[in-house]
Amino acid sequence: LHTLRNAEKELLPGFHQFEWQPALKSVSTSWDVGIIDGLSGWTSSVDDVPADTISRRFRYDVALVSALKDLEEDIMDGLRERGLDDSMCTTGFTVVVKESCDGMGDVSEKHGSGPAVPEKAVRFSFTIMSVSIQLEGEDDGITIFQEQKPNSELSCRPLCLMFVDESDHETLTAILGPVKAERKAMMESRLIISVGGLQRSFRFFFRGTGYDEK
Repeated sequence: LHTLRNAEKELLPGFHQFEWQPALKSVSTSWDVGIIDGLSGWTSSVDDVPADTISRRFRYDVALVSALKDLEEDIMDGLRERGLDDSMCTTGFTVVVKESCDGMGDVSEKHGSGPAVPEKAVRFSFTIMSVSIQLEGEDDGITIFQEQKPNSELSCRPLCLMFVDESDHETLTAILGPVKAERKAMMESRLIISVGGLQRSFRFFFRGTGYDEK
């Protein structure tokens, strides 16, 4: 949980206003959200999920907005370097997100006192790999940001921490159900957020989804 708490301090220094068009299905429109229960948003029965499973996470869209805002300067620099008028570039942005789901090994000695929890932990995280823009009348998109160190801890952002053995696919699938639902909803919508002082719209594509690999 310390991992997420540190991430909350580092990645969410201020909550950013945003909007989805159309609104995300089954996801609250509130943007002032920090660490939440890992099963938050799960509409199906959770009777088959062990009661002692502990999971904490950020809401996916809130975490992505925070990550994009951290790249605000890079995005604006990318537009300028390619000679694009940023006041004309308000739509057509595409963000490619890479997901990963990694076992953190034995954490029985790491969580200190408190309720007994499974001794294994799994971290679900994401990295913004690139941001591109499709100009009207053009066939190909123009890349304005490319992550140079995709495997770096600095670019890999923790989304969900689960005290569960990574080989327990059934429990992992259940816990990551809400994350998968939020991802699906985001793929069917577009994010409206202020970047460089103007409202701009972004679409998201997800690849190498760690959830599916498990």
